[in-house]
Amino acid sequence: MRKSSHSSKAIAPYWVSLGVCIFLAGIVWLVFGQTLGHPFINFDDPEYVYENPEINAGLTAHGVIWAFTHLPSPDWFPLTSISHMLDVQFYGLRAGGHHLTSVLVHTAVVILLFLVLRQMTGTLWRSAFVAAVFAIHPLRVESVAWIAERKDLLSGLFFVLTLGAYVRYVRKRTLSRYILMSTLFACGLLSKPIFVTVPLVLLLLDYWPLRRFEQRLAIRGLLLEKIPLLVLSLAVSAATITGQTGEVVSMEPLPFVWRVNNAFVSYVTYIWQMIWPARLAIFYPHPRNHLALWEIALAIVLLIAITALAFALRKERPYLIVGWLWYVVMLAPVIGVLQVNLQGHADRYTYLAQIGLYLLVVWSIADLSVSWPYRRQILSVAAAIAIVALAPRALTQTRYWRDSESLWAHAIAVTSDNDTAQADLADLLLRRGRVSESVFHSQEALRIRPGNADAHNTLGIALFQMGDLKDAVAHWKQSLEIQPGNMNAQVNLAWALATSPDASLRNGTRSVELAQNVALRVGHPNAMVLRTLAAGYAESGRFSDAIDTAGRALQLAIAQNNSALAEDLQLNIANYRRELPLRDPGVVTPVPMP
Repeated sequence: MRKSSHSSKAIAPYWVSLGVCIFLAGIVWLVFGQTLGHPFINFDDPEYVYENPEINAGLTAHGVIWAFTHLPSPDWFPLTSISHMLDVQFYGLRAGGHHLTSVLVHTAVVILLFLVLRQMTGTLWRSAFVAAVFAIHPLRVESVAWIAERKDLLSGLFFVLTLGAYVRYVRKRTLSRYILMSTLFACGLLSKPIFVTVPLVLLLLDYWPLRRFEQRLAIRGLLLEKIPLLVLSLAVSAATITGQTGEVVSMEPLPFVWRVNNAFVSYVTYIWQMIWPARLAIFYPHPRNHLALWEIALAIVLLIAITALAFALRKERPYLIVGWLWYVVMLAPVIGVLQVNLQGHADRYTYLAQIGLYLLVVWSIADLSVSWPYRRQILSVAAAIAIVALAPRALTQTRYWRDSESLWAHAIAVTSDNDTAQADLADLLLRRGRVSESVFHSQEALRIRPGNADAHNTLGIALFQMGDLKDAVAHWKQSLEIQPGNMNAQVNLAWALATSPDASLRNGTRSVELAQNVALRVGHPNAMVLRTLAAGYAESGRFSDAIDTAGRALQLAIAQNNSALAEDLQLNIANYRRELPLRDPGVVTPVPMP
């Protein structure tokens, strides 16, 4: 009988933990299961997935080699790219399958986070609540509902696996366990470069809850064991910065002071969004120099005060300094000091960083409530209220991702002067044939920021389709003055210069120059680019080159089952054989450049 009683006590925590895991999986699917019916969106999904020939060919040896070798690049995350290839291999370009993978990965991250926190801290319910808030906080929606953000989820998966392997290594320090932990860390780096901060997070965990700092002589050893990880981090950081620097050159650079000021305010903004997750959007425009001095000063004072308090209480409440520095350190690479694009901040950047704040808050409440009567009941009710409050908000936020039009319309509604949202909505409407609406939103984007190259390009396409060829060409030229490397504008302008009925607009030599530039830079054969290059050759009188190039475009169109383009190219080739250049009265479609 005693043996049976002892066995029941040992089994009970297992069943409780299993129940928590089932609950966590349930709330994830309650919120994010709806995404299985959502399509791709027109922001990053084309470039990263469905218009990228390396990805949409499925899992191939060539694709795997490309994933690891296309450097320097701002989007170098090989394992993430391979995960997209696997999705295409299994599901084709049916978006629901890609969403299924994302929700499954997020579910795994949530459950593993709970198990790892319990393993590290020895607490069940605190760990469960942190994992539950992480699972369905509305700030998670962007990472889970956006297929292109698979990198967040994969880096999250390898993050919790790295933490688990690190705890196992700490408990028994063997070379095999260190190699396993380091391998998982390397996989995280290959999923998303933000992983470079993880060695510092491991050092924080050494302080608490692993308490490896208690022996002063061991501190040097703790630092030394992180050196191999830091070397890997530095290598990936260098590659990432090199790739992103090239991207920034092609966009409007923001003054350093603007970026630093916004970084201070963004740290506080993310905290407020954690507490009050309202008016969330896919894109928040950078405030530039419009931040009030009092906002910047208040943010700096608040950050200094929290840091000072956490440091002062580091011995009595070590989770304060660990949780706070976890948040600060993991956000540092994406806080905006290093310019990536023209956004002010982004929900997705909080995916791993805010776990530190959850730890800080939950452990603080648990300690401060020790003397409360009915403590367990009060905290249980409070936890239930928090989860019940977050779930509907996350459900609603996820619904905005049901299609691109809903997503961009919501972003315009909850932000101010969002030229990016206006421009992307204009692009979407143009692709759907709603030309007049596209013109309106393109003009709105240019009213907000005249230097929006994409808005000029989209407006040029819309005007071209409406027969206003001269203004269309003018907008494409403006787009290229702002962003000389804008491949969409280059191809569209090249097409107009080669095919315009207006002789004063035609320039075959310039058309060939633009189209050749894109063909060299795009990195893979593109049927629309080759079609444009062929038209440029024909306008320049180089009909044999035109026939050969259009023939290659035709082969691609047939391979891609694009019957409409294939038929059009056959007509083009017939013209070139009669030594007739093309004349387009004003019908051109947007040319996506993967």
